[in-house]
Amino acid sequence: MSPYFGANVQPDGSAVFRLWAPTAGPGLRLEISGRAPIDLQPQLDGLVEHRVPDCPAGTRYCYRLGDGTRVPDPASRLQDGDVHDCSIVMGQDDYLWRHVSWQPPPWERTVLYEVHVGLAGGYNGLRERLADLAALGVTAIELMPISDFPGPRNWGYDGVLPYAPDTAYGTPTELKRLIDCAHGLGLAVMLDVVYNHFGPDGNYLPRLAQPFFREGVTTPWGAAIDFRRPEVMRFFEDSACYWLDEYRFDGLRLDAVHAIEDENWLLALPQRLRERLAPRRVYLVIEDDKNRSRLLRAGFDAQWNDDGHHVLHHLLTGETASYYSDYAESPARVLSRCLAQGWQYQGQASRFRNGKPRGEASDDLAPSSFVWFLQNHDQTGNRAFGERLIQLCDEQALQAAVALQLLSPSIPMMFMGEEIGSNAPFLYFTSHTDEALADAVRHGRQREFEALAAVADLLDPNSPDTYQRSCPWPENSIENAWKTYYKHLLDLRQRYLSPCLAGSRSEASIVLGPAAVQAQWRLGDGALLTLLTNLGSEPCRLPQALSATQRQALRYESVDGGLAQAAIGELPARCTLCLLEEPK
Repeated sequence: MSPYFGANVQPDGSAVFRLWAPTAGPGLRLEISGRAPIDLQPQLDGLVEHRVPDCPAGTRYCYRLGDGTRVPDPASRLQDGDVHDCSIVMGQDDYLWRHVSWQPPPWERTVLYEVHVGLAGGYNGLRERLADLAALGVTAIELMPISDFPGPRNWGYDGVLPYAPDTAYGTPTELKRLIDCAHGLGLAVMLDVVYNHFGPDGNYLPRLAQPFFREGVTTPWGAAIDFRRPEVMRFFEDSACYWLDEYRFDGLRLDAVHAIEDENWLLALPQRLRERLAPRRVYLVIEDDKNRSRLLRAGFDAQWNDDGHHVLHHLLTGETASYYSDYAESPARVLSRCLAQGWQYQGQASRFRNGKPRGEASDDLAPSSFVWFLQNHDQTGNRAFGERLIQLCDEQALQAAVALQLLSPSIPMMFMGEEIGSNAPFLYFTSHTDEALADAVRHGRQREFEALAAVADLLDPNSPDTYQRSCPWPENSIENAWKTYYKHLLDLRQRYLSPCLAGSRSEASIVLGPAAVQAQWRLGDGALLTLLTNLGSEPCRLPQALSATQRQALRYESVDGGLAQAAIGELPARCTLCLLEEPK
């Protein structure tokens, strides 16, 4: 199913080029390597369509504006170099897939692992790590964005060509081989896509199609994209479908959808994609600061649970700056609400957001509607020095929080390196060739963290050394206590929880102490899952001592002696206990 826009090879060997260019102005031309330029005349609606005979896959081409500016195809499938260079005509998928009929497991059984492809060694380097991740207990890897961005180093959120995989990580064939290998190991592969903005370098759409953006409406990254226009909706829906179809990704994570002003496209997207890709199972996840449960009811499988992260981060580190201030008052109560209902903010006012209400009711949603994480690229990399939790909090408390995350019914997500207790920072990095832009990024980071006494020690985002320091893995694979710990917890999840997570629902959640909660869920088979967590430095009282029957049902304790203390009605400090009582 070829996207509408871009260059599409036809059965007769010709190629049809389609471009929406209502503001390109006079003199627009299509330039194909080795041929005379072709003059183009947009139709009244701005659409340009031209068929070129004998135009096979591999042909290089670009568009040329009347003032001489060379422009890549906004729907380029592959670039011959970087974002300012020529685009390449791609033919039909000729990769010989070995696992064509493979399907990912049901969403509620997912264990996610977020990873930056470049730091993992590109598509081939990451492929070599897959067997280790599968053995750990991961069921799905989530790639940070790979759409073509300027230079060889970037988080991926500065992408400007939403159909084209960046060649800094390898070839399209190598990307397909990575996904095919993952499927052979039982791993799903998701892709993080950015449909809320374009990066600052290499975005030529304002020259071609100014109406692509909404006049007078801005986002933190510039002008808002106008999703009211059918051309825009089609452009991004086709992009999503292209990644899922051409590369056989198993799902997408849509970045910061709160910056998409018109939500009708979002509400319709899950059904549209699943209709186009039937009968495949497709995972669809969002990041949405607005906590709109209606998007999940419209067919998105889950949302990244920032509320859950923020309260856990506060409990572990004591930090109250920025948005953590919203979670500093009665944090155990907030954690209890998040475990029972998903979000803390379900319509009440947020002090950090100047008293504006935030969120919608989420208490009727399944636990699998929420992706729980202790770390991710945002929450680590947007710190001034990219510190990981292992550097910010008590290690035993962190172990207890990991047990809470991995043994609850929600979808757990790990960030690359945390499974080995990596101390490497995850820093903000770029590779802008425009020195003025690189300098603006440096100064922007300095202004953002100017209150820090150590602001002079901020690393240059554009330096290759900043990128290299962010690699979380040692040169040789290691087996350490953290890896053993994660593997043990994920084995427990796989054996005792995963088979009966479908149909789970919250039963109750109560506060036990200043940093302690008890949460319960009735699993799909009728079993009762109870998690008792104390992230504080002092023991707290239990509502009642654990009975002998309950102690026999205990599947996990994060500190020695926890059972003995629980038998006398006390939950130890920095401890998580997990009980699974079989159906009666």
